[in-house]
Amino acid sequence: MSTQRRGLGRGLESLIPTGEEALTGVREVPVERITPNPWQPRRGMQEAALQELAASIREHGLIQPLIVTQTSNGYQLVTGERRWRAAQMAGLRTVPVIVKEVSERDKLELALVENLQRADLNPLEEAMAYQQLSEEFGLTQAQIAQRVGKSRAAVANAMRLLRLPDGVKRALVEGEISEGHARALLPLEDEALQMEVVQRIRREGLNVRQVESLVRRLVAAPPETRSAEVRRPPEFVALENEFREALGTKVRLIREGQGGRLIIYFYSDEELQALYDTIVGDPWP
Repeated sequence: MSTQRRGLGRGLESLIPTGEEALTGVREVPVERITPNPWQPRRGMQEAALQELAASIREHGLIQPLIVTQTSNGYQLVTGERRWRAAQMAGLRTVPVIVKEVSERDKLELALVENLQRADLNPLEEAMAYQQLSEEFGLTQAQIAQRVGKSRAAVANAMRLLRLPDGVKRALVEGEISEGHARALLPLEDEALQMEVVQRIRREGLNVRQVESLVRRLVAAPPETRSAEVRRPPEFVALENEFREALGTKVRLIREGQGGRLIIYFYSDEELQALYDTIVGDPWP
């Protein structure tokens, strides 16, 4: 396998000229003759960030050339869509480009690499790009990982996010939950239950570890009690843990109005004896 396939950015670097090519390989082309990369993994760009880049381009020009491939009626971007859009906002009529012969798969790979280097993709955009490399071009997760400089596990974990329901995906894209929160929800198969957990994350600001703990309890609980389990206050769970550590057995705290019940479980006469000794302290009657 060639060196341009051995890690993040190697393929991208191979397209950027050095030495004499850097002086002779750049040409100016009208911005309107360039079309976007159809394999661009990024679905949206922040307007404020584009405006800032456009202001910089007005002041200093477009310093780094765009990488394009030639088409029958112009050029198609390989990398540099953000700079191309900002250049248009800045009012540039022409932009510097380097024309390269690039395959369809390379267009996706290189656009993905460029965005990963700049941390421009949200977790779902990254996952969808990996899925495209898998489905459109037949690459394994190990091959994808090698091309983008990630571990196979990182690629696999990212692609698992695509199994989430649309409501959870929206919460992830909008920043209401983190990628860690989203991954913690995957063991739950009930979409309504996943959204109940998302609502609790929004309401109480649960961290990833707390969500992982909650999901483990939900998976272990009978289906008919899971919704009630989601709504249990985290302080109840913390109290149960303290009781369990003090008593050495399972404890259930149930709130009912202003009062409630504390259920202490035992599974043998010996455990009952131990509980009696711990709580009462007197000799066993």
